[in-house]
Amino acid sequence: MTQGAQKTDHVWLVMIKAMHALTRYAAAGIEGTGLGNSDFRVLEVLLHKGPLPVNTIGPIVNLTPGSISIAVERLVEKGLVSRVESAEDRRVRMVALTSAGKNLIVAAFQKHALSSENTLLI
Repeated sequence: MTQGAQKTDHVWLVMIKAMHALTRYAAAGIEGTGLGNSDFRVLEVLLHKGPLPVNTIGPIVNLTPGSISIAVERLVEKGLVSRVESAEDRRVRMVALTSAGKNLIVAAFQKHALSSENTLLI
């Protein structure tokens, strides 16, 4: 194996280890919310972008059309989002945070921000 290939392999391994560490860190931040990863991502997008059509949310959070529909339905059943027809186009379903959903995701982000600050101090 050439030295260039060894460096490439090393970089690849370091990146994989970093990705695993970030995944564990993100999962710890979500823990305690009662949400899964995809549901958390949907709430986060709605918090930062405001109400969006269902078909716009899916690509942003990396979910297929079927998966985003299921995730939104799950969040509607939990009372965390509302889903209504668009006033301009009845074919479009708009998804928005409810007050319970906003309270949950804001609190989760505050907890995450505090843990990030504490991590940086260590």
